[in-house]
Parts: sequence; C-alpha cells; structure tokens
Amino acid sequence: MATRVALVSCVKTKRKSAAAAQDLYISPLFNGLRRYSELNSDFWYILSAEHGVLYPDQIVAPYERTLNAMPKCERLAWAERVQQQLLKVLPVGAQVIVLAGERYRQFVIPFLQHHGFSVDVPMKGLGFGPQLHWLKEQNG
Repeated sequence: MATRVALVSCVKTKRKSAAAAQDLYISPLFNGLRRYSELNSDFWYILSAEHGVLYPDQIVAPYERTLNAMPKCERLAWAERVQQQLLKVLPVGAQVIVLAGERYRQFVIPFLQHHGFSVDVPMKGLGFGPQLHWLKEQNG
C-alpha cells in the first residue's frame, strides 16, 4: 500500500510566540485538519505561505503572510519553492491528501500528478462552514 502523506495549509490565527508548526496555528479549522491528517496519513506537512513546506515539529515564529493577498507571480514563485521541497520529502509513489484552499493547491497539484503522485482533495469545493462540519464528522 502506498504511503499516505497529508499537506495542510497554514491559517491566519497563530500563537504570539515561536512554537512547533503543529502548535503555532490555533484555529478550529487547523485543529481539525491536523487531527484528520494524524488519523488518515502516515506523515503530514504544513504548507506555509512564509516558509513553504514545514515539518510539524519545526519551530517557527509567527508571521502574517498569506497566499490570498499575493499576486500570481509571487504565488508561482512560492509554488516552485514548495514543489522542490516536496520532491525531497515525499516518498516515491506516495498518495498525497491535500487539505488546502485553491491558492495553495493551484500550482502544486498538477506538479505532483506530473511527478507520478496520486492526489486526493477530500474537501474540494466546500466552503468554510462545510469544511468544519466535514472534519468534525471524519474525526469523530
């Protein structure tokens, strides 16, 4: 069976001081994404607008950058950085579960598929409220 790897987007709400990335983001959405990833994947990483790919235990200071405010050229540069980071951490043939919004997925998913990874986006098309509801149902 293929290794399952989840990619979780960062969120705006963060602690006020440096912490492990898995603990830096403190919104109900992120908590649900983290729980889902821990239950349904072998490994998980955070897609950070500031840092690219973060290991959950990587210590990170709070920041205010978001892909939602970036022009397309900056999002492309971010995606290229993330693509190279993902090639270093993803096992060959991994099944990648993407738990991130459209701006985070836009240039990453086609790249992953081109490199032979299967990609699943279980919350594609769901708004904020439905995402929280879906995560609550999935996480028990």
